[in-house]
Formats: sequence, structure tokens, C-alpha cells
Amino acid sequence: MKQRILVVEDEIQIATILKIELEYEGYEVLLAHTGKSGLEAALQENLDLVLLDVMLPELNGIEVLRRIRNENSLLPIILLTARNITMDKVAGLDQGANDYITKPFEIDELLARIRSAIRHNSIAANALREEETILSIKDLFINLDTREVKRGDSSIALTPKEFDLLIYLLSNKNKIVTRENILMNVWGYEYEGETNVIDVYIRHLRKKTEEGFSDPTIIQTVRGIGYTVREK
Repeated sequence: MKQRILVVEDEIQIATILKIELEYEGYEVLLAHTGKSGLEAALQENLDLVLLDVMLPELNGIEVLRRIRNENSLLPIILLTARNITMDKVAGLDQGANDYITKPFEIDELLARIRSAIRHNSIAANALREEETILSIKDLFINLDTREVKRGDSSIALTPKEFDLLIYLLSNKNKIVTRENILMNVWGYEYEGETNVIDVYIRHLRKKTEEGFSDPTIIQTVRGIGYTVREK
């Protein structure tokens, strides 16, 4: 199966040349010409790498990068930056870009950077697959592969969104997470519903994971801020 690369570039001529060169090298190439369409493709498509221009209409490349990273920490992203604009490079690396290349660039150098980024991602993904796939706190256990949730010997049935919320809380165990961060990371940036949905789902989770169990408290409220899960 061909490796898939998304090119997010608003200059049609550059995007077309990149598509031709990358397809010649055996990649499958998707094109997007705005930040918004690039973000949508990056979140919806199964990709091996994103080439992301910084200067884009609708959403700039740094904002696109930030939003991708909130959903996918492993997808390799190489920024296409303008000459000598150090701020773009620093901002991009701070937001999780794997690499950058300055326009104009040699296609051979770009291809080498693409191969390197995909190779390093493959190594990281293999390492993650070898790690423990169980999240736990106290006597509550979540199997990430099977999506099974148990407390002690009791199985707990959760809705998909309840499961996502619990995973987010446990992934930030012993940290305080704000309602804003929960909303962005579990419901997504495009969510436009009532903000009290978080409190409703927290009540549902507490009812399912705490009521009827000894030492019941899993989710703690941090008044005026958000929530936390702690071992003690």
C-alpha cells in the first residue's frame, strides 16, 4: 500500500509540482489549499505525513498544526516556511512539528526529510504498540484495545463519549484539567453546544464508576477550575 501524504499549500503551482514529484517517488498525494480544508483532511484521512505551509488562508499553518496535535500526537508534520522567518520555525517546533524546510528548497532535500520523518514515526508507533495497553486508577481498569472498563470484578458499560472523557481524565492522572481543556480535547474545537455538558457527563461517569463500590471516589472536583483523578 502506498504511503499517503497530505500537501497543504495555497500556491497552486507549488502544490502541483509537489504532487507530481511525490507521486513519481511512489507516494499517494492529497492536496488542500486552505488551512481549514487542510485541517479537515488531516483529521479525517488516514495519512503517513503532512506537508504544511505556514502562510495559509482561513487558518494559518501554526494554528492548523496546533489543532492537529490536539488530536494526533504521532502524525509526522513538516512545515514549509518562508526564508529567514525564524519565528515561524520556532513556533512550529514548539507546537509539535517534526521538521521544517525553507522555501525555495531542493526536492531531494525535501524527500530525504520526508523519509526520515516517516521512519521515525514508524519506530515511535511500534514502541507505543509494545507498551502496556491498560490504564488504571485504584481498582478501576481500562483496556484500550478492547475498550473494556472494569472496577474490581464488575464490568462497566460506558457510552463512547463517556469512555473518551474517562480516557482523557486518566491520561492526565494526578493533574488538574480545566473544563475548557476537556471541552477542546474530548468534544473538539468545533463543538458549539452547552458548556455544562461536561458536568452532566461527569455525573454520569461518577454514577457508573463510583456508586456501589468501596473507596468510591475516582473523579474529584477542583472548585472553580475543573476536575482531577488521583490515586489518593
